Amino acid sequence: MREELARFPLTGRFLASRLRHAMTAMEKELLESLVDDVRETNGYTKILSRGDFCEYSTILIKGFMTRVIEDETDRSIVGFQVPGDFVDLHGFALKRLDHDLFALGYTQFGIVPHERLRAVLENEPHLARLFWFGTLLDASIHREWLSKMVRLRAVGRIAHVITELWYRLRMVGLGNLSGFTTPFTQVDLAHICGLSEIHVNRSVRDLRDGEVVDFRRGRITILNAERLKEMARFNPAYLYGEGGLEVGSALNKEAGERQMAK
Repeated sequence: MREELARFPLTGRFLASRLRHAMTAMEKELLESLVDDVRETNGYTKILSRGDFCEYSTILIKGFMTRVIEDETDRSIVGFQVPGDFVDLHGFALKRLDHDLFALGYTQFGIVPHERLRAVLENEPHLARLFWFGTLLDASIHREWLSKMVRLRAVGRIAHVITELWYRLRMVGLGNLSGFTTPFTQVDLAHICGLSEIHVNRSVRDLRDGEVVDFRRGRITILNAERLKEMARFNPAYLYGEGGLEVGSALNKEAGERQMAK
């Protein structure tokens, strides 16, 4: 991971622990060159508003972003992104998103003009397929969220969000076995899980009192990983990094065959 980030500081976490191995050196260099500009924010910042016309997509380099749907009375976080994620790659096809994008805390992200993505689609089908794979990962995560929000009670929903975030960060070389740092607050957990702040506060207290998770001052400490996963009914397969759904070397083999054909 360190070598990748040294060579590709803007995009080195893209598809890490998933299909990064399926990218050729040329594809990695091309991906890095797609970033036209790097921007930074600090605090709670809206990056893109619902309905805005999209002329570029965003790849997250550092920090966290969320997808938000809100109206005059309610607010829901319908997705969160970690470094290495193409936050709004689907905006290339849709041109206007049905949600807002917010950055949380210190965030660094790269701007990839759609004209450059169009060239990839026309000239680099394998890399385009990997982009598609990354976007479909979002859909897999959304389906898992829907399932868990229906099946689990408050503490289970929160356990699921914490476990998923922990796994996703470790997949891209962030966090560790003991936990991770995050700008997410209990209010954010309420908006993610469809719960009141009172329910979240009680659930977080239960997790702490049960010596499962400690959540304070932006640090989530995992005290009992097995119990946490049990409460969340967590199976990481839907993240396509392990657990039976991983693609393995299939696309890597295709890439090698393609290079030989050239």
